Amino acid sequence: MRTSPDNRSLPGQQVSQLTLARVPRAAAPRRLPAVPLPWGWAAGLFALYTTVAVRRHLLLRTTGYDLGIFEQAVRAYAELRAPVVPLRGDGFNLLGDHFHPLLAALAPLYRLWPSPLCLLVAQSALLAVAVVPLARWAARALGRRAAHAVAAAYGLSWGIASAAAFDFHEVALAVPLLACCLEALAHRRWRPAVAWAAPLLLIKEDLGLTLAAVGAYVALKGPRRLGLATAAAGLAGSAVEIKLLMPAFHPAGGYAHGGNLAEGYGSLLSTLAHAPLDALRPEVKAMTLVLVFAPSALLALRSPLSLIAVPTLAWRMMSDNGFHWGTAFHYSAVLMPVVLAGLIDALTVWRRTDHPLAARHVRASLATVLAVTLVMLPSFPLAQLFQRATWRTTGHVEAARALLARIPDGATVAASNRLVPQLTSRCTVVVFPTFPVEGKLYEYDRKRLPPPTAEWIVHDRRPPEAWPYRMGHWPYPAGRQEAELAAAQARHGYRKVAERDGITLLRR
Repeated sequence: MRTSPDNRSLPGQQVSQLTLARVPRAAAPRRLPAVPLPWGWAAGLFALYTTVAVRRHLLLRTTGYDLGIFEQAVRAYAELRAPVVPLRGDGFNLLGDHFHPLLAALAPLYRLWPSPLCLLVAQSALLAVAVVPLARWAARALGRRAAHAVAAAYGLSWGIASAAAFDFHEVALAVPLLACCLEALAHRRWRPAVAWAAPLLLIKEDLGLTLAAVGAYVALKGPRRLGLATAAAGLAGSAVEIKLLMPAFHPAGGYAHGGNLAEGYGSLLSTLAHAPLDALRPEVKAMTLVLVFAPSALLALRSPLSLIAVPTLAWRMMSDNGFHWGTAFHYSAVLMPVVLAGLIDALTVWRRTDHPLAARHVRASLATVLAVTLVMLPSFPLAQLFQRATWRTTGHVEAARALLARIPDGATVAASNRLVPQLTSRCTVVVFPTFPVEGKLYEYDRKRLPPPTAEWIVHDRRPPEAWPYRMGHWPYPAGRQEAELAAAQARHGYRKVAERDGITLLRR
């Protein structure tokens, strides 16, 4: 053992290195491997979304339109059949409503777990996993603290919350694909970006326009030939789906949602001239446009990546369907990855500058983003977790479950909208009263509906109140539904099997 001249060891105190080597060292405590930040957020958000979705279903807050429809389609795929959906009409192939063949990817999972909860949990996973590429990109570009802020802004954003808390929709498949595409665009990995975006064509017919926007961005920032080819493929894909494929599947031919397209002004030039004003009238459109970018504190508008949101915003604002204008339902889910990607891109520019206030600007921006997120949270459906009614099973729900249990597997059933998804995994179900009428949606004014043909009818006079619908009856007013229920017993050979807490069960 070496010692300094001024601090020599006494003979009895000298210990050789060999002796020290023989002394056993205390074993260091074994540490569990740290969970990477993006995947930790994905797991937490998955638990959050799943809790909301499952509780809604258990409380009879999910609906035949749309959870029941998608379950009938996926169930058909799982049974190796065409996606014929009785809820949309006799022999109605759902590919004639929206073009989403990629739904078949969920068929193996549904085969293992034939339940509407399968679709709700799958949607929760798809929405949650989209945070991974966004948080990973933010961590590399802005740091770990910034990545936490970006993950929270995405995961708690109103657009994602609205989708997670309303049934199942095909656009959930697009959200993680688009998030991975945006990360690849940020790192100038052009071919992987296009590869991530290409399946959008198989998820919904309008997403070909989003693919075209991705191509335009690639042409602007990267290889022009690849970008132009991608843009052309997106435009051509949407055109083929809308003009050829969907009419071929639709029983009546044509594009099922063509009626949602706003009427023109007599000429193309006049229509284009009015488009900016039409996109802002009525006022709810302008409010939605602001709220779409609010999760980024409007900073996403400084990034060219935000242009990828234009196609979705354009068709929604130009639609005649009022549901498309607001913040409810699933329509904004695909916009949230774009908005948060724009935020990361805008702040990365500041991070790379030598401006003395750059770091302070980034911190202040992220603090504003978190503040906006928290302020908006109570107004959207994740707040249901903090409502006492979410955790209380009422007598009405218990009565519904008891009566539904009396319907045997394999039966044909006409059920109230909110009772439909409680049966679609084991019965053939349509909405009571019959809807749609002769394959046409929103036919409320017919003097006489077609007579019911199902073996069973189950009708709920007191549908529960749940976001985003107001409490009330759908698709027909309460009086009309009561009249059809009475007619089923008086004229169509149904007898009352049971009645409890406003729920009536009839059998032919």
